[in-house]
Amino acid sequence: MANIKINGTPIQVPDNISILDAARLVDIKIPTLCYCADLNAWASCGLCIVRTAGPGSGRMARACTTTVTENMDIVTHDPELIATRRTVLELILSNHPDDCLQCPRNDSCELRTLAAEFGLREAPFKKVMSEIPIDDSNPAIVLNPEKCVRCGRCVIVCQQVQNVWAIEYMGRSMASRIAAASDTLLNEGPCIKCGQCAAHCPVGAIYERDDTVKVWSALQNPEVHPVVQIAPAVRVALAEEFGLPPGTLFTKKLYAALRRLGFKTVFDTNFSADLTVMEEGAELVKRLTTKGADLPLITSCCPAWVDYLEKYYIDMIPNFSTAKSPQQMMGAMIKSYWAGKAGVDPAKICSVSIMPCTAKKWEAHRNDDMKGAAGSDAWDVDIVITTRELARMIKQAGIEILKLEDEEADSPLGPYSGAGTIFGVTGGVMEAAVRSAYFLVTKKELGDVNFKAVRGIEGVKEAEVDFGVDLGNGLGSKIRIAVAHQMGNIEAVLNKIREAREAGKEIPYHFMEVMACRGGCVGGGGQPYGCTDEIRLKRTAGIYTDDEKSTYRCSHQNPFIQELYKDFLGEPNGKKAHQLLHTHYEERPLYVK
Repeated sequence: MANIKINGTPIQVPDNISILDAARLVDIKIPTLCYCADLNAWASCGLCIVRTAGPGSGRMARACTTTVTENMDIVTHDPELIATRRTVLELILSNHPDDCLQCPRNDSCELRTLAAEFGLREAPFKKVMSEIPIDDSNPAIVLNPEKCVRCGRCVIVCQQVQNVWAIEYMGRSMASRIAAASDTLLNEGPCIKCGQCAAHCPVGAIYERDDTVKVWSALQNPEVHPVVQIAPAVRVALAEEFGLPPGTLFTKKLYAALRRLGFKTVFDTNFSADLTVMEEGAELVKRLTTKGADLPLITSCCPAWVDYLEKYYIDMIPNFSTAKSPQQMMGAMIKSYWAGKAGVDPAKICSVSIMPCTAKKWEAHRNDDMKGAAGSDAWDVDIVITTRELARMIKQAGIEILKLEDEEADSPLGPYSGAGTIFGVTGGVMEAAVRSAYFLVTKKELGDVNFKAVRGIEGVKEAEVDFGVDLGNGLGSKIRIAVAHQMGNIEAVLNKIREAREAGKEIPYHFMEVMACRGGCVGGGGQPYGCTDEIRLKRTAGIYTDDEKSTYRCSHQNPFIQELYKDFLGEPNGKKAHQLLHTHYEERPLYVK
């Protein structure tokens, strides 16, 4: 611990924390713009300057990167500091557009909030704009360089956290700017559309492509039958947009709000997550029990991870599960099974998906496997919007969502098991698959379905599953599994597999789950802004609450899944299931010419 003074008040704080964190411990707010609790601090903007004094010291320092020391005397606010911060903000605004009313971050812009707090009413410096055009080449993310404040958050999260390097700094001094890698268009480089850059940008320089106008058009067209699905992680994050705590389960009010928006049928992606478990679980069991089969089997639910694999790890394509994601399985079932059952013309269905993920926008039209369930050339999922876009739609429609009565999803593609809902968190796909794979192998139910070894926020989790019977493939009764989330953690795990193969050694894992975003889908690039590990854990707790209160905890127990296979699909991994629910992968270039 260190004994320090802040604004004359003696306090004791841990001796390895920053001045910024120390001030927050005593409820003193130091303004920041480049700082983000989710990223490493790097003192770019200069707003957090404070005055320090102590043995041999008396200077201004940046609070986000300066560590407290014994007997440090800190002043966080005085007339000179406030005037300096005001000048910094005025300089930033001299390079920033004034079109706040048209900005996608109009109600959540950190720069606008700071300008209001400092009472900036005049512009003492001449405007000098970059006049760099908007880059809307990417199907998921839009880059508006003119609004960039060069805080560097997007660069840090893309390079240091995700290890993708799709965004970088260009130029020096006044010409410094942030651009897509190699100064190409964003869609021509290594971007995997995860949206973490957009989720961490403090202003409107990077944001999700807004597809709400397309949804409104479908909802207002009397010739269209709009159908919607909601992802697991949306239900524990949407409430934040309406003032409730992170992790608040909002499922049944969400169903009600969607009907008031005008959707005629409301389904739940948790159901198709159960379907994914059945397909992927059957695929896993087949590989575990077939001599010479490619192992490990690697999950394929995360589209940003799929894009990454097709660019960086094409040698592992044979290890990728061919099962489509829950979003795409639901799209296929809506336009084939449900359309026939409900007597609705598939050509009139507009299938809308609400996801925590910006990459899902790209996935919906990833390749021709994502179309044709209706027996035509139409896409199985027509439009994808994020949690943030849905919140805007609800507000635009004047729906008082907190006052709505709870409603249920429509059947038969709505009811889900607890295994389906945990797809929203890191380790959830693995846990759900293990619950049903155990049953498929042993024909017995797991005594305790809570597989806690794969839970938590640790970047890479390893465990062992004992099926209790010989798998008959030289594996005995046990398999080794790995769960990795946050793209920056993935390379080391995949390299362990590569190195073992090259050395002719036994592979370290037999089954592996990967999610591109930290915490899994609860921390997706399309979720409400301001996500931190604290928020991720609260959203995760909400997901597990939903699991624990479910009537069925395993996907194979869901009676509506059983009915789907009996009446329509046949058996998991069967001919019809492969036709509708599986896909293929191919190499993608890192840079497109």
